[in-house]
Amino acid sequence: MNTGLQLYNTLSRKKELFQPINAPHVGMYVCGPTVYSDVHLGNCRTFISFDLIFRYLKYLGFKVRYVRNITDAGHLEGDRDEGDDKFAKRAKLEQLEPMEIVQKYTLGFHDVLRMFNTLPPSIEPTATGHIIEQIEMIKIIIDNGYGYEIDGNVYFDVEKYSKEYNYTVLTNRNLEDMLNNTRELGGQDEKRGRLDFALWIKAKPETLMQWQSPWGMGFPGWHIECSAMSAKYLGDEFDIHGGGMDLAATHHTNEIAQSEACSHKQPARYWMHTNMLTVNGTRMSKSAGNGFLPLELFTGDHPLLKKGYSPMTVKFFMLQAHYRSTLDFSNEALDASEKGFRRLMSAVNLLSKLTVSETDDFDIDALKEKCIAAMNDDFNSPILIAELFEAVRIINTVYDGKGKISADSLTKLKALINDFVFDILALKDEDAGSNDLSGVLDMVINLRTEAKANKDYATSDKIRIGLQELGIQLKDGKEGTTWSKS
Repeated sequence: MNTGLQLYNTLSRKKELFQPINAPHVGMYVCGPTVYSDVHLGNCRTFISFDLIFRYLKYLGFKVRYVRNITDAGHLEGDRDEGDDKFAKRAKLEQLEPMEIVQKYTLGFHDVLRMFNTLPPSIEPTATGHIIEQIEMIKIIIDNGYGYEIDGNVYFDVEKYSKEYNYTVLTNRNLEDMLNNTRELGGQDEKRGRLDFALWIKAKPETLMQWQSPWGMGFPGWHIECSAMSAKYLGDEFDIHGGGMDLAATHHTNEIAQSEACSHKQPARYWMHTNMLTVNGTRMSKSAGNGFLPLELFTGDHPLLKKGYSPMTVKFFMLQAHYRSTLDFSNEALDASEKGFRRLMSAVNLLSKLTVSETDDFDIDALKEKCIAAMNDDFNSPILIAELFEAVRIINTVYDGKGKISADSLTKLKALINDFVFDILALKDEDAGSNDLSGVLDMVINLRTEAKANKDYATSDKIRIGLQELGIQLKDGKEGTTWSKS
């Protein structure tokens, strides 16, 4: 098992040598989507990033339990435990039962992630399936003195908790500044402190989703679900907790508080957050009019897009930026990624056509070590991709007859491509279905080869240009002519 893996830990704000609690087992919890609407690209980036992490940890030999929840209850519109429940609002809008909304958008979420070729998590629990665990956790928090009930609502006492624990450990914010920047409690607000948040919310008579509890009919607060489910499946202490950076300030901060108030233990040893998305330098959002859904990106059906881009092109584009870096969408950047991805796949398709030699011009072992070093450096996918383009150079050099590779090195090169391109980055050749055309294209290419041999260059050029207009690019090499989609 490789011990050189370093992770950037939001808790310490630095890279740390990864040491799992129960080596060789790794527990990883990632906050999943709230399934009341279509999955957005920010979600996709987060789950593609943690799929990469999941795959690489398994490649290193760890046994990984990857838990990714589904939020299907308790998510209110307001940031102060107020407003309508988002699931109930969507259910009324679409005239469906709340769980029909959950089912519809959960299936849509899974469909999109399948397009990006991500693995399913080990466990995908839902908030509604763990109401009992959330109630039990709230009872312990109250018994430990960090929660209080008022008229059927249960709140977490942040100021009391902060006297014993560091409430802002994850963000390093100043607690006094937070208090000063939080509006004063109104006369009708029953919370004791301005930063207190809901653990359990009393249901109104018309509330569609509600459950019986020791405090009456109600539903759980948004934050308690992740604390309860991570503890159930990974224990009071586990290795990695992840999500988008927008969750750190409130959701993850409150998760830590709840877990420590319950078990007196910091739940996760490493907190990892993916960065935001921008479009042409402006933060992506619906309100700005520059947000687009994955399917809009695939079809190009959006005013900001000049055409559609395939799922693997979009995934390749995302992986070319480190998960902690801002990712800026533009037509130019997507075009460049499309060309880069096709170049990578074209080279991969030449592997089976390379001729081996007795001598060797390339050190594949050294290239593999560079790939591992890139991934060990906080899962640095852009550096890994740069190293893989060295593999592209090697393949093209050998194919063009300008370099030699031994049978042993070719076997290692094929394994490297399989491990890092297909298993870890989880890219796939979207033109693989074009192999149905192989027989026809081989015949056409043979006709062109015969025309060239007969010095009938007009026919040769006509075939090449005609195929190019159909989206088929020919490449002449020492071993013959190959084709790919252009």
